[in-house]
Amino acid sequence: MPARRTSVPEARKRVSTLLREWGAAQQVRDDVELVVTELFTNAVRHTDSEKVGCEITLVGAHIRIEITDEGGPCVSAPHARPGTLDQEGGRGLLLVCALSESWGTRPDDSGRGQVVWADLPYQTAAH
Repeated sequence: MPARRTSVPEARKRVSTLLREWGAAQQVRDDVELVVTELFTNAVRHTDSEKVGCEITLVGAHIRIEITDEGGPCVSAPHARPGTLDQEGGRGLLLVCALSESWGTRPDDSGRGQVVWADLPYQTAAH
């Protein structure tokens, strides 16, 4: 998707539609949408990317989210910063940490950008 702020809600919408098709529980959909929003926004704001990739896969009892950027000259791996609740920004990765069982980064296949991934627990909706 284009690396623009307007792509963030579109990524969230696509992920939500897919999770609904998979029969994911509402809490799973909410958590995954929030993590996708935070990671996609970071890729748009903090890289020189023209495009940002967003992929989710179901791996056993987990949802794997992968956001891929194209990097930039001064891009470093994201890290959660301690802060206070009254700060204007910087809490996104703290939310990712809180909602994910694990998360991290790795170089993308081109070696220029990076993939930020997160694993969240998966449950289907109760019938």
